Amino acid sequence: MTNYTMVTEFLLETFGNEWELRLLNSVLFLLMYLITLLGNILIIAATTLDKKLHTPMYFFLRNLSMLDICYISVTVPNACVTSLTNNRAISVAGCATQIFLVIYFAIIEIMFLTIMAHDRYVAICQPLHYPVIMNHQFCVRMTLLSLFSGLVYSGVHTGNTFRLNFCQSNVVHQFFCDVPSLLLLSCSDTFSNEILILVSAIVVCGGCFIFIAISYSHIFSTVLKFSSKERGKAFSTCIPHILVVSVFLSSISYVYLKPSVTSEAIQDIIPSVLYTIVPPLLNPIIYSLRNKQVKDAVKKVLLRISYCFDYCF
Repeated sequence: MTNYTMVTEFLLETFGNEWELRLLNSVLFLLMYLITLLGNILIIAATTLDKKLHTPMYFFLRNLSMLDICYISVTVPNACVTSLTNNRAISVAGCATQIFLVIYFAIIEIMFLTIMAHDRYVAICQPLHYPVIMNHQFCVRMTLLSLFSGLVYSGVHTGNTFRLNFCQSNVVHQFFCDVPSLLLLSCSDTFSNEILILVSAIVVCGGCFIFIAISYSHIFSTVLKFSSKERGKAFSTCIPHILVVSVFLSSISYVYLKPSVTSEAIQDIIPSVLYTIVPPLLNPIIYSLRNKQVKDAVKKVLLRISYCFDYCF
């Protein structure tokens, strides 16, 4: 038998070798993180406090904002600390937890975006049936189904990854633990893992993409029959959703479906940023805060905060 040393911890990639570069990238990531937190917290507060926004569309927007806060918090704070302190080590248990949470929040994000596409389809193509189809019970059931499905999906992929033996390099060429990076470090046969990733991506991500594409094909065919003013209003709610979905699905597909070969760290990090950081950052900016009702509700929240601040101090 060949002698080898089992991996007991992994080393994450930092934002550069030089201290100045690591500091610059950490500040940039931290700034995006804080903007994401602020934007999503405002959306949650606005859609909760304003009774006019207690509708199915804003119910899922609120859920999406809460999800995005959790999603970006799994990777960015730890990456910033790792890069600033240059302490790259992460335990096997910590790595497994990070993989589980990243996959869990990512799959729920896909499902929420799919449900929101269905919401827009019903609102635009079947407006008279909207209150019946998109009732509160349906919204709650779909949310719970997404949360449960995410647990199963992430549990299967995390368990299937950590049944492997890791006895080669322990350097993860990524700023957080993810499945493709760990498969490159395994000394076990990873063929079944790659097949599972391919099949699950086709079924889940491919299925969601097809559903979204069909929904928007019906939406666009209906919108073209509207007047110019109504058409512009309908497109203003759909185009941001399409942008978020496109960035998210294309980047996550590239990371998980590309051939398992070692490449430059920067080539792996950029697509990962696009599916772990950019969607939570973009959602409150182009998907919610462009909406007049949400902007008015956010202004009311800010005025309340300003009044409370002045009253207390």
